[in-house]
Amino acid sequence: MEKLLFTGGTGFLGKNIMPRLKTQYEVTTCGITPDDMIKANLAKEVPSLNQRYDVVLHACGKAHVLPKTEAEKQAFFDINYGGTLNLCIALERVGAPKALIFISSVAVYGCEFGELITEDHPLDGATPYAKSKIMAERYLTKWCNEHNVILGILRPSLLAGKNAPGNLGAMVNGVKKGFYMNIAGGKVVKSILMAEDIANILPALVKKGGIYNVCDTRQPSFGELSASVARQLGKHMPISIPYWIAWCMAKVGDIVGPKAPINSYKLEKMTKSLTFSNEKACKELDWSPMDVLENYKV
Repeated sequence: MEKLLFTGGTGFLGKNIMPRLKTQYEVTTCGITPDDMIKANLAKEVPSLNQRYDVVLHACGKAHVLPKTEAEKQAFFDINYGGTLNLCIALERVGAPKALIFISSVAVYGCEFGELITEDHPLDGATPYAKSKIMAERYLTKWCNEHNVILGILRPSLLAGKNAPGNLGAMVNGVKKGFYMNIAGGKVVKSILMAEDIANILPALVKKGGIYNVCDTRQPSFGELSASVARQLGKHMPISIPYWIAWCMAKVGDIVGPKAPINSYKLEKMTKSLTFSNEKACKELDWSPMDVLENYKV
């Protein structure tokens, strides 16, 4: 069985894909948690590896935080970009792997709304998160070419899985507590990917490499998702409120601060559809994504 090094493997993604991953590879995790097999803060140090790995799955990174200070902004570059450099230095010392898979993000496109955006879209992301991911992508492209390593870059959309972070986690928490509301019927559509599909697509990606958007083909609406979550939790179906009421609540949230359930930034995210095309991954990797509405369990 091939050896795989998994950075960030004890986080949300790792917990959701590890059962599947362990049927494919002999997995070693690297990160900062007590559960990591190799303890290393990639943002600050070069990890000490004692063997060469056949495959590296690089998922360690910083996300789901809106930076308010320069230090918080810099943290994205330290972890997402600097951590990538430190990882590559460590890999050079033990011998480059056969393949390296980098978990990037659709944030690199810098799109707040749009329909079926493809991998050909310019990398216009301007946030510290997006810029740090773009820098890491470009560095890895150069490094892998120099060391004859197959590079696979996955740009996932919103991730679904047990204890999902970000907007999906906020939805589940809101439905659970009874204060989640759809806006204008919950018709807004966002691309979502079952986290487990990262493991499912890995064998083909390791062989071929390339850059791919990864998301569900169905593209469920927020209304469909919240209804599914409510059914699973045995809660009442979320109500729908008119946009003007949501707008007023958002303005109040802007004053209250980050603890408010909604603000203008969140409102914009919740009312603009943003979808990505998975056609390239499906065709080139012969991949069929899992249906989120059928498979997502809270």
